[in-house]
Amino acid sequence: MKIERHFGLRIDDELLRKFRYVCEYDGRSANGKILHMIRKCVLEYEKEFGEIVLEQEQG
Repeated sequence: MKIERHFGLRIDDELLRKFRYVCEYDGRSANGKILHMIRKCVLEYEKEFGEIVLEQEQG
């Protein structure tokens, strides 16, 4: 089962408004755009440095 977590972010009002403008242009929600950017960042990192292997969480 995939666990989803909440991630809070502090951001300047003007930057957030501009970001939402870009999101609307791309046809994505702000959350969807952020997830897309995070996935791209991780993929680029793994392409350069290899797969990130995480330890399993106890739970």
